[in-house]
Amino acid sequence: MSADANHQNIQQREREREREGEGGTSLLKKMEISVAEAEKRTGKNAVNMQETYTVYLIETRPVDAASEGTNPALDSLWRRYSEFELLRNYLLVTYPFAVVPPLPEKRAEFVWHKLSADNMDPDFVERRRVGLENFLLRVASHPVLSSDKIFYLFLTEADSRLKALNATFRVKNPDKRFAEMKHYGDELQSVISQLLRVRARAADRLYGVYKVHGNYGRVFSEWSAIEKEMGDGLQSAGHHMDAYAASVDDILEEEEHYADQLKEYLFYADALRTVCRKHELTQYELEMAVQDLTSKKQQQEELATGTIRTFSLKGMTSKLFGQETPEQREAKLKMLETQIEEGEEQVKERNAECDEFVKSAWVDIERFKEQKDHDLRESLISYAIMQISMCKKGIQVWNNAKECFNKM
Repeated sequence: MSADANHQNIQQREREREREGEGGTSLLKKMEISVAEAEKRTGKNAVNMQETYTVYLIETRPVDAASEGTNPALDSLWRRYSEFELLRNYLLVTYPFAVVPPLPEKRAEFVWHKLSADNMDPDFVERRRVGLENFLLRVASHPVLSSDKIFYLFLTEADSRLKALNATFRVKNPDKRFAEMKHYGDELQSVISQLLRVRARAADRLYGVYKVHGNYGRVFSEWSAIEKEMGDGLQSAGHHMDAYAASVDDILEEEEHYADQLKEYLFYADALRTVCRKHELTQYELEMAVQDLTSKKQQQEELATGTIRTFSLKGMTSKLFGQETPEQREAKLKMLETQIEEGEEQVKERNAECDEFVKSAWVDIERFKEQKDHDLRESLISYAIMQISMCKKGIQVWNNAKECFNKM
């Protein structure tokens, strides 16, 4: 299905839900959204090194304007894939209850036949453009995600708050164990991705080698037709070569089974990082609660003593227009006492939630590590055994051919 057709289908489903009284706040009913094109650019990255990357043009236009017969200019801006990733991570953290739509793959992974593994390949870039547009349309049609202010700014403002999103949930006192585990998840995903890419290239070459042996079979068969004494031997050798060439499909199918086991842990690595991000959010909420409680206690102390430690508009106003009456001060003190009690209870709850999360998560992480070590060890050993068996079959084919030649 083309990108335009996909766009129309999603918008059509949205209009149908509107008629049925569903999804009333969907952004897609108010705005047309598309990723119109991709463009290759060259520039310097964060470490001041030259790099080539792809940017994608997001175009938006109010739906009301189109229905009224006017045709205003499209609003457009360019985004990199990494910005789409940042947006999705923000949605995952902010809406942990929501099934956030996925992004298309960042790079061409694990292809072994016919498809290009070049991230700058025009066909791959086009597939990713369609996938990014689909991601935006899915989020824009979501009843909750579509109303998010950051998402709207992502579509409409080039200089939005996106750059600050990384720092939004940055905790002051991160747990080193989870920080290390998050880094391990990144490294595990990188290593398995590299292994799968190597396997894809090797499988592609193996496929070619096996199929070339089919040429041996054809040549030996043709040769046998013009030889009287050598004909039977050549014909037999040709049959062995044909069988060898035909066996590659079963071999690669078996290899794919082991590749799937590795892919499972590629996705497990992402799940591991998700647990670490959830811990960061839990820790961040605790720190915000502590910070708010500390601020309230400071306000209480300043109000009780009449000493302003930090500059504030209220403090400056009091100096200019006079102090509050005792009754006003007493009312504020009582309100602050209530807020402090609530804040202390919230900090206590956040602490308990954080401790419980760390306890439960670390138990499951340890279980995962044992499972991973066992599964990957068994998978790699089985893969090595399969490769040895495959090589032995190749040697056996040529030994059979040798016997056929000896009989000629």
